[in-house]
Amino acid sequence: EDIHLLDHQVVSKTIWMLSEYPCLEKVTINLSAQAFSDEQLLPNIESKLEKYDVTPSRVIFELTESASLTNLSATQRMISRLTEMGCEFSIDDFGTGFSTFAYLKELPANSVKIDGSFVKDMLNDPIDMALVKAIREVAHSLDKKSVAEFVENKAILDRLREIGVDYAQGYYISKPLPIEAIMSLDTSTSLVKSMI
Repeated sequence: EDIHLLDHQVVSKTIWMLSEYPCLEKVTINLSAQAFSDEQLLPNIESKLEKYDVTPSRVIFELTESASLTNLSATQRMISRLTEMGCEFSIDDFGTGFSTFAYLKELPANSVKIDGSFVKDMLNDPIDMALVKAIREVAHSLDKKSVAEFVENKAILDRLREIGVDYAQGYYISKPLPIEAIMSLDTSTSLVKSMI
């Protein structure tokens, strides 16, 4: 299937880049919704990590909330295998699907990304603010890190820090950059800002 081939290409290229560019401390790889039906994906990840001698903890695999819940048992198996390898797993766009917070208990993910549609208007919309706070609270109670998307200004970043969100990403921190530009950044600079 073409989408499986794309997943394999993205995994191979990203792990190769981690090998070539040690300045990339951690990289997130977004998987397709069909990834968990691909029996060759896990062996491919394992072989590429070994081939390029990349520490698995440098790789975070990410799947959207709705895709994660399409086949919960397959998702759980995949996350368990990735965790055994030493990789991390994150649930992307949390809060946009039709699930409940209870599903977070079923998925052994390391982190939860708060969907940017709530973050970008949280200073003006009390419902969005309440949702960001709720997702952060539930994530922390389950010992998962929280990541806010779409952080576009200092005021939002400051408020997220007050709420206790762990990490933030968005144009205020950095727009997407080519690898050469990332290499020239100060080593203390991160494209995903830690609030801690």
